[in-house]
This record gives sequence, C-alpha cells and structure tokens, in this order.
Amino acid sequence: MQDQPDVQVLRHSAAHLLAQAIKELYPDTQLTIGPATETGFFYDILPTTNFKEEVLEKIEARMREISDRNLVIGHEEVSKDKARELYQGNPFKLEMIDKLDGQTVGLSSQGDFYDLCRGGHVATTGDIKHFKLTNISGSYWRADRDGQALQRISGIAFNTQKELETYERKREEALLYDHRRIGKQLDLFSFHNEGVGFPFFHPKGKTVVNILVDFMRKLQLERNYSEVSTPIILNDELWKRSGHYAHYKENMYFCEIDEKQHAVKPMNCPGAFIIYNNRPRSYRELPLRLSEFGICHRHELSGVLHGLFRARSFLMDDAHIVCTAEQLRSEILGAIRLVELVLKTFGFKNLHIGVSTRPESSMGSDQIWQTATDSLTEALTEAGLDYVIQEGEGAFYGPKIEFVIKDSMDREWQCGTVQVDFFQPENFDLTYVAASGKEERPVIIHRAIYGSLERFFAILLEHYKGHLPYWLAPVQARILTITDDQQEYAQTLLKELKAAGCRVELEESSDPLSGKIKSAQIEKIPWMLIIGKKEQANGTVTLRHNNGKQEFGLSVAALLEKAKDATPEILR
Repeated sequence: MQDQPDVQVLRHSAAHLLAQAIKELYPDTQLTIGPATETGFFYDILPTTNFKEEVLEKIEARMREISDRNLVIGHEEVSKDKARELYQGNPFKLEMIDKLDGQTVGLSSQGDFYDLCRGGHVATTGDIKHFKLTNISGSYWRADRDGQALQRISGIAFNTQKELETYERKREEALLYDHRRIGKQLDLFSFHNEGVGFPFFHPKGKTVVNILVDFMRKLQLERNYSEVSTPIILNDELWKRSGHYAHYKENMYFCEIDEKQHAVKPMNCPGAFIIYNNRPRSYRELPLRLSEFGICHRHELSGVLHGLFRARSFLMDDAHIVCTAEQLRSEILGAIRLVELVLKTFGFKNLHIGVSTRPESSMGSDQIWQTATDSLTEALTEAGLDYVIQEGEGAFYGPKIEFVIKDSMDREWQCGTVQVDFFQPENFDLTYVAASGKEERPVIIHRAIYGSLERFFAILLEHYKGHLPYWLAPVQARILTITDDQQEYAQTLLKELKAAGCRVELEESSDPLSGKIKSAQIEKIPWMLIIGKKEQANGTVTLRHNNGKQEFGLSVAALLEKAKDATPEILR
C-alpha cells in the first residue's frame, strides 16, 4: 500500500488546486493567499464581481477535472525580478514578493498554472481526490479591516473517502445542533441588525447565564474570592499603560468624553489593578483574590462573527489573584483545581492541557518568562496532570495554562486559562509591605474558567444538543394535566414546587395530553409532571423524562429529593 501524504501537505496542495480552477474559470480573478487549515484549506481572492454560493459546485467540478489530468506538481526558486514579471498585474502577490527575505522566492507549478509557495506538495494533482468546497465568506487582505475586502473560498480535504465522509457526517450533526438554531428554537437569545455581533438574551437565556454566574460565584466565595465591579469605559491612557493599546488597538472601541479619548474595555485586568492600588497593602492581605463578572467589548471583523462563539460583547468570569512569589505555586494549584471541578461538573472529564510560552511580541526578560513558565508546569505536575508545551502561544505579558475540553461530538474547545504576570505589577507600580517592613512587588495570576460566558453557553448547548441538565435548564419542569378537572391540584403543586425553588410551569391549555407532551419535548424541558385522577386522589405525580422514561406515584417530597440529587451540592 502506497504511503499517504501528510494531511497538511495534501491540504496545502488542495489550496493550489482550488486556485488553478478559479483562474481557469475566471481568469481576471486576482489570487492572494491560500493556506492549509486544521481541517482543510482556503483561498482568499478578489473577483471582478463577487461570487455567489452557486459557483462552488462549478469550481469543485473543475478541481476534479484538474485532478484527473494528473499534472505533475513542481517547485523551484526564481528571482524576485522574474516573480514580479509573472505577477505584474497582481498587487497582492507583488506586496508579498517585496516583503519576503532574500533575492529569490518559491514558485510551484502544475501544468501551466503557477503560484508563490514555500514548497511542500503531493506529487501530482491526481493525489488530491477526497475534497469538498464548503462555503464562501468575506475576508480582508492581511486580516486588516481597513484593507481590501476579499472573498474566501473554503474547503476540506482528506487522504481517504472514509475520512471525508466521517467529517461530513460530524459536520451535518454539528449543523443540526448549531447553538444558533437551538437558541432560536428554545427562545434563548437572538441577534439583530441594530447591533451586529451583540447578542440579545431573552428571559430563558438570561436565566441560564444567571445560573452559570451563581454557580461560579458560590464556588469562588467558598475559596475566599472577593467580587468587584469596574467601569466599562476608561481613559485610553490606562490602556496605553497596561499595554493593551499597543497590542489590541485594532480590536478596541473608542469614544471621547470631556475632550479626552476613552476606550471601552476589551479586558477587565486594569480595573482590578486600580482597586488594588487604591490604598497601601500589607503582606497579611495576600493572597488577594479579586473576581469580576465583567462585560468586555472587542471589535471583531464581521466575517469571523459566529453567534455566541464569536461576539463583539461578552461576559468574562475574570479573577486576578495578587500574591507573593512564595505563594505563586499554591495559588496556581488552587486555580487548576477549581477549573477541574467546574469542567467536570458539566461532564467534561478528559482535559487536554497546554502550557503556552513566550510569543514574539511580548514584554520582559527571558529569565522572568522562564520563572513564570516553571511555576505553571510545576503546579500541573503537583496536580498530577499531563500537559504539552505550546511554543510561542502565550499572552504578551506572560505564559498561561490552557484547558481544552472534548464535547459529545468529539470536538475540542479551549475553556479556562491560568496566566502568570510579572509585568503589570511593574506597569501599575503594585506593591505590598513585606514582613520586613520593605515594599515588594507582588505577582499577578489572571484566571478565567468559563472565559466568555456566551461562548461557554454555546458549547454547552451543542454538547448537550439542547437538552441541558435539570439543574441548568431554564424551565426544569412542566405540569401537564390529563383533564381540566386536575387544574386546582396542579395550581397547588405549582406553588409548592416554586416555593421549593423549582423553575416550573403549568400547561393550562386544553390540548390532549399527547400534544402537551410533544410540546414539552420540543422545548427540551427535562421533566414533565403528569397529573390525572389517580395522581390527584393520591397526592402524587407521574414523572415523565424528556427521553420518554416514566416514574409513577411520586410524592412531592420524593420529587423534591430527586431535584436535589440532580443539582450540584453547592447550588442546593
């Protein structure tokens, strides 16, 4: 059996195949870049007239035709002058040529088609067989929203037809349980043109958000966190001082107040530092754990907005732990344990953990970065957790631990971070009076577990396929009467359950029981409490679960005990 090519090499080659098909069908289209991605490939283009979705079928057919030609794929180094001559009508390629180091550039070829390329291809176009174009979206040259608007054609590619079919099956399942679809079906949230990228939470959706916040708030109170709240808009000098202005300016919103430039906060960190610095601090106060459920805003490009997964405003479950260097490892360990507890409560047990190290654009010395990174890895080792090193993927101010979960559809999501920061204490002149009476610098740990609550909410909706567990469901139970004769008993039961803290509704329509059950199942309500003559006479209910399982003759006390067992202990 012939060895299969590296899948990233295959996808890189598929991007060239896509580009060749576009140029053959639409010669006046200008090509820009087309890299491989985690699952496939894309190519950003500037057509003379924007393409519609209908052209994908035509382009894919031409790709298959080129594949059948079995063209040999070659690669050579050519002079920049020759490359400029080849691309004299394409300003995007000319800019790329000018910015490349050296006096030569790589050029791939297949038949009479050529493209700028560093190399790494399959042998022939015939090796690219199992692929599919998936969509057209908007993009910008160099990902700069002030730059030229482009179109992006994306696709997937695999070594075998079985892998392609498996991916498509999972993709169809993901589309079926897309959180935006579930959110609309269950009346949880919506998006509107009056605020593109800004979610509107409906009563039921806000209930879920409140439960998530309440759960985290109680866990944090048990661990001696102190909750704070900081302004959404702050003077831009603050963001310049923190370094966010230099690193996030393109993603920040600005406004003028009293003839001074202000910014809407993209992160919560500086507000916590201002509170810490409001008065002198003693070593006896440390560690000081400041938590904040803070609303942040970031200007994401319209082409990357994706429901709650990528929104322009979001609620962060931030915490900033101020501690001494000696307390650092134990505080990191405590944060790790809290992340584990929260994620396991939601059913995410197999965590993939990465330690992200110093990126190219960063602050501070190598020694400080190494000390911070060692603190993270040593705490993970003490916790008995395996991890991988993710070179260069840390924040500009420090390394971090990233927790990745796998959902019910085998998709991975990054949730939860613990970051060490030696630099902001310098920037904000944070100090504490040590036991010696001298002022010393503390260390900051940035910690988020949900991260964006909106994004975590979306992950949960897709993970549970809309069937949120009893304790998290906005409506936990609905009382269904078989006839109107049971309405009085139903009202009594409703009051009793509400008094016990259950989120319960009464179906008051005169529809047949089968219709009431179907309606509750569509709304994915965990429990249906059915009442007929027998239940009314005995003071009981029949509990029907959303999956059809039934439990007969339950007293109210037994029902409440079941509700208690289905709820995390801290929320009982």
